[in-house]
Amino acid sequence: MRRPHLPLRPLWICAACARPWPCGEARVDLVRRYADDPVGLAGHLAGLLREATTDLDWICPEPPDPATIRRRFLGWLERMRHG
Repeated sequence: MRRPHLPLRPLWICAACARPWPCGEARVDLVRRYADDPVGLAGHLAGLLREATTDLDWICPEPPDPATIRRRFLGWLERMRHG
């Protein structure tokens, strides 16, 4: 059975593959789960971005670059939409 590619918090790495979350498999799963609700997916990811930023600001000696973490959570969705 395939392990789900879920975020391991507060590190925000994938529990299945240890890549930064959302990893490629998590992205595929999310797109599949929100196939009929792309706006809902964007809202869900924006909320998770906010949570991840809070967690990573708390545990990292140097907080993540806002542009980088935004691309990580939302940039791939924007690229997918624009082709």
